[in-house]
Amino acid sequence: MAVTSSTSENTVVDNRDRGTTSTKENIELFDIEGQAVAEAHLKNTTIQNITWRGITVTVKDRETKLPKAILENVEGIVEAGEICALMGPSGCGKTTLLNVLASRPTGRAQDVEATVLVNGSKPSQKAFRQMSRFVEQEDALIGSLTVRETLHFASRLASTSSLPQRERTARIDGLLDSFGLREQANTLIGTPIRKGISGGQKRRVGVASQLITSPKILFLDEPTSGLDSAASWELIVIASIHQPSSSTFSLFDKLLLLSQGKTHYFGPISGIDAHYASLGQEVPLHVNPAEFLLELVNTDFATARGGESAAAATEQRLDQLQVGWSSSQIAKNLTSSIIDIEKRGSGTVVDLEVAEKKPSSPSLILALLHRSFVKSYRDVVAYGIRLAMYTGLAIMMGTVWVRLSASQESIIPLTNAIFYGSAFMSFMAVAYCPAFLEDYATFIKEKHNGLYGATELIISNFLIGIPYLFLISLVFSAISYWLSNFQPTATAFFTWVFWIFLDLLAAEGLVVLVCSIVPSFVISLAVVAFANGLWMSVDGFMLPPTVLNVFYRYVFHYWDYQKYVFENMMINEFSERVYSCGPGRVDGEDCWCMWQTDLADQCLIRGQGVLDYKKYRIKVYCLITIYFRF
Repeated sequence: MAVTSSTSENTVVDNRDRGTTSTKENIELFDIEGQAVAEAHLKNTTIQNITWRGITVTVKDRETKLPKAILENVEGIVEAGEICALMGPSGCGKTTLLNVLASRPTGRAQDVEATVLVNGSKPSQKAFRQMSRFVEQEDALIGSLTVRETLHFASRLASTSSLPQRERTARIDGLLDSFGLREQANTLIGTPIRKGISGGQKRRVGVASQLITSPKILFLDEPTSGLDSAASWELIVIASIHQPSSSTFSLFDKLLLLSQGKTHYFGPISGIDAHYASLGQEVPLHVNPAEFLLELVNTDFATARGGESAAAATEQRLDQLQVGWSSSQIAKNLTSSIIDIEKRGSGTVVDLEVAEKKPSSPSLILALLHRSFVKSYRDVVAYGIRLAMYTGLAIMMGTVWVRLSASQESIIPLTNAIFYGSAFMSFMAVAYCPAFLEDYATFIKEKHNGLYGATELIISNFLIGIPYLFLISLVFSAISYWLSNFQPTATAFFTWVFWIFLDLLAAEGLVVLVCSIVPSFVISLAVVAFANGLWMSVDGFMLPPTVLNVFYRYVFHYWDYQKYVFENMMINEFSERVYSCGPGRVDGEDCWCMWQTDLADQCLIRGQGVLDYKKYRIKVYCLITIYFRF
């Protein structure tokens, strides 16, 4: 019996152990399957290679004013799953080459000749933007978002909202783990006011935020990490890099070595030793190959080290190395391989096999609105500081023009207060420049990556500003309007709020216009301030339109949104209000009225008389038209 009991107990224990083991196996299997699902969108099964040949970029030399080639007949090929490094000394043209390959602007280039093919055929610009992503050296990230939110919104902008939330979260978690960002997932990127993640972590977030959008080709400008993760998904990765460490250099599969815009080597990392040994330049043992190669092709310090003779010798050696590459068997095989790929892919269309539908325009607008809303309440630069500024302006205005009476001696001060309020509400909109410039930099990056266009940005930016600008208008008016004692009726007050609100909308439209044309903080600030100074000068307050010279009247006066705000705020104050006249100037005179109206015999001034004198008529449509033109 005892044996039976023991056997029974062992059987029970054994079954429990099996159950536990089985549960662990199921959990591990579930994790593996979950990871596979999370990484499925990253797998590249459509793009086999990218080739380029005949890339020549010329610029105008600043000294001689003659054309100068900064890239000359560069060619190469990168297969799926390979990481190619574009390397060379400063000024060799590697960043320009990266921009050409990624179909990005090339700065001051005067002429660009290039043939860049994917799978041997030329993709359309739309298709190329859909399949590729570019991570800049200083990537534009919204500082008030957390790391997780940055990836979340990037995913929403790239994939349809029908993607299950669980799968979207799994994708984000997978990338956070791959890039070592799990502990920083809920940390802010960082703003000038609030500290966030480190610079290296920002670079990893930049790469991860592009990978979440499922690219097949990834261009990296001076990456510091993330290369190994990108390679594991069979992506094509092309990265410009200046001086990599030995460990980073070992991650690359191919190297394109440039010097003075010419190719000195293109091929596998494993072939470097043999190629340079054939040219009499053996790579020393226990030396970082990248450092050796950069020293070999760098001519920047030749003169400083050995004078003109050393510089001439270095140039001669550089020419010999370049000729050695051009005549090498590797270079000939490269050209043959590119031609063969072009022949096989000639006339074919690159099939992206997009499994997920791209978001519709309303979905993109909603995603941008959500992102802007998060930024608006977290980043005090966006609206918090501006609300404080306008509140201070309201207090100052209300205490300077304090409790003005309904008499003729207050008509001119009331007019001055109206001008001051409308003009400086517009002028202080320059504080929106830094917040919009951050949004604009992000927009340029995401537009080049094919995520959305200007229409979605303009609509979302306009909609997110409405409630905040209305709140600012209401707070400003609630303080300044009653302190200054403008027409004390609810209708007049809310009409005042309406015009202040339109004034802010138009002023913000001006900021958006200028910052989009000149995306530089200092320059855009100066231009917006100058424009507001011009609007104040020609809006009809300081100088009547009848006196204003013809040029300013027809070129600026009728386009000045401040003119319509000022005129309609004057109508709001004076059209329905009566003011008392002053005491008589001579004996026997009961009163003296500065403006003669039908109420002069009652020693009163009808406010409409002030408006008739200035010839003001309400013109709402003009302001709205000007705003939408901005």
